[in-house]
Amino acid sequence: MAAPAKKTVGFGSLAGKTDLFVAFGLFGTVILLIFPVSPMLMDFLLATSIGMSLLMLLMVVYVKEPSEFSIFPTVLLGVTLFRLALNVASTRLILLDGFAGHVIDSFGRFVVRGNYVVGTVVFSILVIINFIVITKGAGRIAEVAARFTLDAMPGKQMAIDAELNAGIIDEETAKARRLKIQKEADFYGAMDGASKFVRGDAIAGILVTLINIFGGIAIGVMQKGLDLMSSMEKFTLLSIGDGLVAQVPALIVSVAAGILVTRTGEKKDLGSAVGDQLSLYPRAIMIVGVMLAMFAFLPGMPAFPFLALGALCAWISNTLSRQQAEEAAQPVMLSRTGKGSGKPGEAEGSALNPSLDFDKVIRVDTFAIEVGYGLVGLADPKQGGDILERITGVRKNFAREMGMIIPPISLRDNPELEPHQYSFLLRGKEVAKGVIMPNRWLAMQVGHEAASLKGVPTVEPVFGLPAFWVDDEEKREAEMMGYTIVDGPSVVITHLAETLRSEAHRVLEREDVQKLLDITKEKNPTLVGELVPDLVNVGVIQRVLQNLLREKVGIKNLTVILETIADVAPFSKNPDDLSEAVRKRLGVYFISQYETEPGKIRALTLEPRLEQTLVSRIKKTQFDVSLLMDSTLAQHLLQHINQAIEEMVDAGLTPIMMVTSDLRLAFKRFFEPTFTRLIVLSYQELPEALHIETFGMITMPREALVDQSMAVGVGSNDN
Repeated sequence: MAAPAKKTVGFGSLAGKTDLFVAFGLFGTVILLIFPVSPMLMDFLLATSIGMSLLMLLMVVYVKEPSEFSIFPTVLLGVTLFRLALNVASTRLILLDGFAGHVIDSFGRFVVRGNYVVGTVVFSILVIINFIVITKGAGRIAEVAARFTLDAMPGKQMAIDAELNAGIIDEETAKARRLKIQKEADFYGAMDGASKFVRGDAIAGILVTLINIFGGIAIGVMQKGLDLMSSMEKFTLLSIGDGLVAQVPALIVSVAAGILVTRTGEKKDLGSAVGDQLSLYPRAIMIVGVMLAMFAFLPGMPAFPFLALGALCAWISNTLSRQQAEEAAQPVMLSRTGKGSGKPGEAEGSALNPSLDFDKVIRVDTFAIEVGYGLVGLADPKQGGDILERITGVRKNFAREMGMIIPPISLRDNPELEPHQYSFLLRGKEVAKGVIMPNRWLAMQVGHEAASLKGVPTVEPVFGLPAFWVDDEEKREAEMMGYTIVDGPSVVITHLAETLRSEAHRVLEREDVQKLLDITKEKNPTLVGELVPDLVNVGVIQRVLQNLLREKVGIKNLTVILETIADVAPFSKNPDDLSEAVRKRLGVYFISQYETEPGKIRALTLEPRLEQTLVSRIKKTQFDVSLLMDSTLAQHLLQHINQAIEEMVDAGLTPIMMVTSDLRLAFKRFFEPTFTRLIVLSYQELPEALHIETFGMITMPREALVDQSMAVGVGSNDN
């Protein structure tokens, strides 16, 4: 029979009781201020202080973002209190016993070789470096970073909301990013206050050392019977040793605080970031090596150290240049989609295959992205590129929002494009394009007039907003001025999401509709069996769904759509009639996105006489519906609708026109080429509880009124 396994207690069980360690640590620190300790215990506590400071320094080196070490300000306060308690305990030992342990004695005799004058100078230098250079600089950086972070919060929040609305990120990701922004603001605010602890610690170290020196000399002369020089040598060395033991950990912690607040958003540990960035330009390292070697030939200069360092720089430069040449020589293949099922979240395919079959040559991708050679890194994970994952995220969000499964999107490089240009292709036809600047940020001013920046002026490709491409230094300034800041890849992804919304009705194929019907059939077999093929075929359903997607109405409520088609199809199989009937059923689901406030929508309306005139001029065919208008009436409507749309946009409203259901589709298709942003809704689509607030009314042209009155007069005379 096997012996029962022994229950082991590992570090994990101890880590779960860290609250007890912290509580006893703080309590023990308070005890140090009151009760005396032995020299042996003092040695152990001083070693602990040095170890804690080194641990904090190494933690700062390895964190990837400053906010990861958000507990640093609190820990800084704790270790500062611990060092001050050690100063009190060591002062008690120095003045009472003339001995405070071997650590302090070693720092006083070994580090400065028993010379209290040298010790005083060394201690003063450490204090100056800590207090004036490191602590003051770190405190100033923390103060500025806290102010900039708080000022930039509204812009960052707007950028998150924009990405959420564009479908680039989901709600959970948006919450995580908002929490991260809040943590950054809290962290830098706490660091601003924590830097005052370090300054106070440096001042306290100076005062404690001076008190120890003068108090020790007085006790040595007046109480212990020592002469002045002996008392000065003994107690000055002990006090300087105590000061050095306190200042070395304080200096290490100050350096850690300075490193932490000066870290930028490279999202790497400090060593990797330094190595990556210092090795970017091997030529600069070679020039440094040559200059160091030249110093060896100056009169009186030692040749060996300069020649050795020069040779080392030359070797490093040559190695880096060779590595960069090898990486540049390797062919870069962008990933593209394969024969996936097209379901959201599917991996974006395999690498390009140079030995293509003819069927692959003639095959046209439904949707593709082409990039210039300067943007190849967007798809290379080794260079931090994550655009393939983000494209998959766009497809997921689009399926969640619109109810349509976007086929896998191909991504390939095109040497005919400009280096930093990208292009969106629908079945080989370019439908949109743009240019981004790598390693720069797009600063957009939303809502009011943009202040000028030093960056490169441009136009945001999605909404046509004036913007600037700015570098990292100008980014903080732009955030403080209220600009919304996004990176280059996010611009591409936002543009992609909006392009998919605009072109979704063209992307939808019959095979996609059949997949949607198959999914619906699993839960509603009776509905699908009744509808297809007895009442309508897949092609008619495709046309109905395309009509909805063309006006950015989601089709995720497919059961409601199919039920409506089944109800109306016995009377009309015209896709336009079917889609208008579906809109009336779906209004309760999609009209809410246009509400200016709950239960209210602001919109333009038509004068009743004008609306009746337009209804009488509708022409319907089996394949289309249109409006027949003379040039005078068309010019009048174009002018007044354009003016009303501009007024609504200036007021921060979405341009919406309310008409009757008979007129809605014909009106939309007539004015759609001119007013792409105009939303045309019918009264019959609105939920019962929704209230319409008229922003403006488009009236009948005066010429038409005169013609009508003359026609009435002529008719009366004839009678």
